[in-house]
Amino acid sequence: MSQYTRFEWNGHRMWTSRGRRLASEGLEKGLEHVLKVSQEQVPLDESTLQKSGKVHVDGLNGAISYDTIYARRQHEELTWKHPLPGRKAKYLEDPMISERPVVLQLMAVSLRRWLRG
Repeated sequence: MSQYTRFEWNGHRMWTSRGRRLASEGLEKGLEHVLKVSQEQVPLDESTLQKSGKVHVDGLNGAISYDTIYARRQHEELTWKHPLPGRKAKYLEDPMISERPVVLQLMAVSLRRWLRG
């Protein structure tokens, strides 16, 4: 299941190249944080799935992906048992929801400093 968050900014300074760069950097920091939390929940056998997690950022668009042939099935299959504590299905969706305030804070830090300065 995809998770999307839309931000709207009506200030003129945001659309400068520096504003876009800072927003992109903040987005990358936020997604890296979610990936870290996700990797603490990803089902673990040989760690192949865990190691395949990546953050992709292109300007103001970003994504987190796990690149194995079974990543989607592991994520969606709620009936599968995982022997290690804390490892579970929905290993990406749950952190995207629970860590949303942290991501927003990480994105805001650089922009706030720049807009105040």
